Amino acid sequence: MSQLQPLIQLQQTAESLMNIQEMQFWLEKAVTWGQADSPDTQKDTCLHLSRLKDFLQQLLTHINNMSSTTETMKRLPFLGQFLGRLCWNPYVTADATSRRLLFQCLWGLYSENPGNAVERKANQWIRKVFCQLATEEDDAAAQALMKHMGVPPEEYHLKVLRKMVALMQENIGKSCSSICNINQRCSCDRIKATSETCVPLITCPEAAPLIGVLLQQPVTCVRAALSEDFLDALSSAYSSQCLSLEEQAVVSLWYHKLSSLEEAVLSLLECVLANTGSMPQKLEQQLAQSLLPKACAQHCSIFLVVNDIFRSILKQADGAESVKYLIQSFTSCFLGELALLQHQTSVSLKALFPQSPQSLLVPLLTLPSEMPREAWRHHLNWLSGSLQRLTEEEEEGDGDSISSTRGHHKLFEAWFLLVQCAQWVQVAVQLLVTSGPEDCGPLLWLLTFYHHPTNRGHHRALQLVHAREAWDHLHSLFLALSRPLPADHLQSLVTLLSPQPQRPALSPLLILNLLVNFAVFFQQSLSGSTEILQTVRKRSGLVDEAMCVLNSLELRLNGGSCISSDTNRLHLRIKALQNTLTHRREALCPAENQAHALARSKTGGSTYPHTNA
Repeated sequence: MSQLQPLIQLQQTAESLMNIQEMQFWLEKAVTWGQADSPDTQKDTCLHLSRLKDFLQQLLTHINNMSSTTETMKRLPFLGQFLGRLCWNPYVTADATSRRLLFQCLWGLYSENPGNAVERKANQWIRKVFCQLATEEDDAAAQALMKHMGVPPEEYHLKVLRKMVALMQENIGKSCSSICNINQRCSCDRIKATSETCVPLITCPEAAPLIGVLLQQPVTCVRAALSEDFLDALSSAYSSQCLSLEEQAVVSLWYHKLSSLEEAVLSLLECVLANTGSMPQKLEQQLAQSLLPKACAQHCSIFLVVNDIFRSILKQADGAESVKYLIQSFTSCFLGELALLQHQTSVSLKALFPQSPQSLLVPLLTLPSEMPREAWRHHLNWLSGSLQRLTEEEEEGDGDSISSTRGHHKLFEAWFLLVQCAQWVQVAVQLLVTSGPEDCGPLLWLLTFYHHPTNRGHHRALQLVHAREAWDHLHSLFLALSRPLPADHLQSLVTLLSPQPQRPALSPLLILNLLVNFAVFFQQSLSGSTEILQTVRKRSGLVDEAMCVLNSLELRLNGGSCISSDTNRLHLRIKALQNTLTHRREALCPAENQAHALARSKTGGSTYPHTNA
């Protein structure tokens, strides 16, 4: 082997000298072709085009065998000048094969991570070449060719751009799996190079297919990453609505660019919270159009990021009902999308909800419709008992700072999961309508915990007492058959709905949810239910809140989470109650409107009561 080594080196030297000599020949040709635009020049170009293509193919192989652009430029110092002159020769670029080989040579020279001034300058020049080839630059040769062919400049450059995009798209389809020589440049470099080249073309509709392919290109190695400049430009153009992307391209953009995903989630939050009076049906449409539930179902990492944002917003909003409603609706849409992909994905619930108490995951994520109605009460009693034990553990650890922190975190995560799966809270409210005094305790505790998860001022026991009082008053009112309605129960109920400075307030929305559900599900005459709802509404001013609960109940009747199988009767009752409230709201005088606004401010300004509570 030692005797063969000098022969191999001599052969490599000869090949290198041959390349330089041939490069000089073709460089002289390129200079000559660029200095004159005559019939003789055109004829000479056409005569040499076949040989030129062979040389470009050899040159491309040579570039790909080099370990870096610096090494290539050392061996072929005139390479940049040669390629540049050919790129500005329209008679060369008009040939599809020559143009493809030229572009591939340029991509081969692009450095993923430029290590010196030569490579940085080369990258800058390559980007400029691609940009100018796709735009209307004042090039005399190109103008002459367009004139000769009778092609308008706009059409010419558009065709050039489309050809460039097609060649780039073809080029990035190759992976590094075919590379055997570790000294050769990884062909995955072309993915980053192509994404860099694509930056000036981001908003061109013709570049959309290439952008989609780049975003959805599987990452076969660490060198197949997309350029940050490309992702930044893409994210900026998409958020400013200067760019239209297909659904999968948008999902891939969020997967690659965390800031773009965060912006999409915050934009959804702003849109929903700015229109808190929207119908629940409209919210579901907004969620579907946002593509976020679908993206979360396809990528566990996207769901974890979105979930963290919701977790943070919920803490900052101090459990605002509008935020809770959005989170619950989003989770419902996400689980629906996940069910559609159940045969394509095998992500475990633990991976999706790593911070949630594992014992509660399956019981809460199981939909009521997936369980017999007869088992609902037992299931809810178990959930209530499990959550009560968590609160007891939290209180026991209050003396130890470390245990206290762990306890608070565990309890918050349990409550956060309950907010996400609040359809079970809705079932609990419905069951409270048909419960007797002896079996409503666990359900009332669950409802109170949902609205008051923290034990601020150690008021949890007192809030539970007030919730029991509200249930007692409602139960007595709807049992009453005679008229007028019992004034003491009505007044006590209105008092509970009005915050009192001397005592810890019970969420008015908790009581309102109980009231609306009693009006819909209790076996009371419609006229009687309407009278009770109207009387309480008139004294509390919570018209929009009551409407939202009714609208949400109507939406969920078809979801299989209703204690009654007579959905037709329930739809009729809901519609009648909606009409009554709508008529009453339109008749509000200005003074009553002002009182209504004041009442809303006392409940945190929410007009999106959580329909599942």
